[in-house]
Amino acid sequence: MTEKSLKWTIEETKRLLHTPVFDVLEQKERAAAGPSGAYVAMTAPDWVMVIPVLGENFVMVRQWRHAAKRLTTEFPGGVRDGEEDPAETAARELLEETGFRAGKLTRLGACSPNPALFANTFHCYLAEELIPTGEQHLDADELLNYELRPISEVINGFGSEEYSHALMGTALAFYLR
Repeated sequence: MTEKSLKWTIEETKRLLHTPVFDVLEQKERAAAGPSGAYVAMTAPDWVMVIPVLGENFVMVRQWRHAAKRLTTEFPGGVRDGEEDPAETAARELLEETGFRAGKLTRLGACSPNPALFANTFHCYLAEELIPTGEQHLDADELLNYELRPISEVINGFGSEEYSHALMGTALAFYLR
């Protein structure tokens, strides 16, 4: 098949569900090659994750994940506010969740978290030369602790129940690259 015959055109979009976190859409689509159908897609704000390095440690956050029904340990991160620059989101989330400011913030990369379902982008940053402020600025429903974890422990432990966030694996791949 040619590239052109692989493409689909959206003929109609209908919002099925609106939530504070994402919207679920039904998209009626037609392929250039002929088939058509209704497909589900989700729109969400971009997500940002930051890898804070302090000496031989990562600064991690430990928090409850509602869908998984357990505590996980992962890199700080969150949702991009509107048109906020992703680097600003990374710096803001790092400060809010850990109380550290990044003296140096480096963009590691961006990718689609799941292009089959989500229409958003995942951005990843490295935070170095950390400056402690001694104060977190958590949202009312954001209950988390931050901890230092040896870099080697996190890399070797990824995929365990404790380090199971898939986007954290993507962030580690960017870091190791």
